[in-house]
Amino acid sequence: MDPFMQTALAEALAGYNEGGIPIGSVLVKDNRIIAKGHNKRVQENNPILHGEMDCLNNAGRIGSYRNTVIYSTLMPCYMCAGTIVQFKIPKVIVGESRSFPGAREFMESHGVEVVDLDLPECYELMQRFIKEKPEIWDEDIMEL
Repeated sequence: MDPFMQTALAEALAGYNEGGIPIGSVLVKDNRIIAKGHNKRVQENNPILHGEMDCLNNAGRIGSYRNTVIYSTLMPCYMCAGTIVQFKIPKVIVGESRSFPGAREFMESHGVEVVDLDLPECYELMQRFIKEKPEIWDEDIMEL
């Protein structure tokens, strides 16, 4: 597995171990990690603190995002995809999209390259979480 996706998966596991939703994200520029984060909606009682949002928040102000790649263990939702488009992040590498199809078409329609690796490790972790805490998952994807 790509070392950047490995780091994103480690972030997802950290979130899971904290009792949260196991989605991790890493922002890469010039082939090095400049930020990482994970979904903290449960831990911080913050409805918009998705993995990608936490990662970008941790990056702080970096100027241009045009030469970055964002990794996420799960296909970004429309909120995160909107931020990716707004920041002009050109490429998203995703661990899987079977658990949640997200906003792939939206990102692609705005010129973002989306690569779905369909990794069993990412899928299995999400499926374990969804089985254990379906009510939290349903809240996260607004399926209440």
